[in-house]
Amino acid sequence: MKEATNAERPWRDLTDPRRAIGVDDLEAGLKEPVFENLEIPEALGPVTITVDDHKIKRFSFTQDDYLPWYLQDGASPFDGARIGQPCLLGNDLVQLFTTRYRASKTVGFHTEEQMWFDSPVKLGERVTMKGTYVEAYERRGQGYVVMEAQATGEDGRSIVRHRGVEILRTVPGKIAGRGSETPEKRVTGEVSASARRIETITRDVRVGDVLAPAVKTITAEQAAVFSRIGEYVHNIHNDLRIARAGELPTLIVQGQQQAGLIGEKMVTAFGASFFTDGWFRVKFVSPLQVFDPIELSGVVTDVTDVPGGRLKVELEVWARRASDQRLTTVGWASGIVG
Repeated sequence: MKEATNAERPWRDLTDPRRAIGVDDLEAGLKEPVFENLEIPEALGPVTITVDDHKIKRFSFTQDDYLPWYLQDGASPFDGARIGQPCLLGNDLVQLFTTRYRASKTVGFHTEEQMWFDSPVKLGERVTMKGTYVEAYERRGQGYVVMEAQATGEDGRSIVRHRGVEILRTVPGKIAGRGSETPEKRVTGEVSASARRIETITRDVRVGDVLAPAVKTITAEQAAVFSRIGEYVHNIHNDLRIARAGELPTLIVQGQQQAGLIGEKMVTAFGASFFTDGWFRVKFVSPLQVFDPIELSGVVTDVTDVPGGRLKVELEVWARRASDQRLTTVGWASGIVG
């Protein structure tokens, strides 16, 4: 069998092992994912994929998110068409770096994720994604890199935009949970016992309202599928030996997979409008082990009028481990209500 060159290497569905047929080394010609090899700016992609039935169903499995909008014809508020989950393309955007770097050599740590949701992606649609490494810096002995990326539909419209911060190679067990140096208002996840609990955000929303908690458990199987086990890419999310080498006691859930849970929670809160006017920015502050239940919630921090007689609602959001009540993900989100 031969090695695949960069020119021959097609983009892939991130968990499809058929790419390996006839090829010994899927990563031949790619760079080692170390800070010293970064080029700023550095283009990543473009690549094109088709959002098919399998991709949507697989994401439903990894996130345990089976909303009929994604799985049933005629169910969505977008002319009944089946659509993809809001964060369906999130990992594809994060993984754009693997068009230049060897994924199997990466022991990184996703520290921050920001996504803007501009329009829903449709079943069967061809989507083009491209990104750029726009910044690199060192802090507390770690090398960070910032990626900006976008997914566009076949008609040229923006579907989702991404800005992520990652430590390119590290020992995850040594840095996980040590907190952020970013000088901004800290999200504590603390709410008043007397606060009104709400499932959805409507026009009568008020500051201090708390989203009714949703409990999720990401299994080892879900984490492995999300993190490319089908391509036999080994990492701290699907291979215990790699996790132990990173000084972790067991597999941990990828930050982007947790971001998808935040996206699901925002769809529950805002409904269809989150696909066209939604945003969140989250930080991954403590590792989440597989099979460890988490509780997702948020609190309304501001409500303002926007054109068209609508309201912009801003929140603090978070995910909290059930085992010890420690926060794993914290951040901010916003959406529009009519």
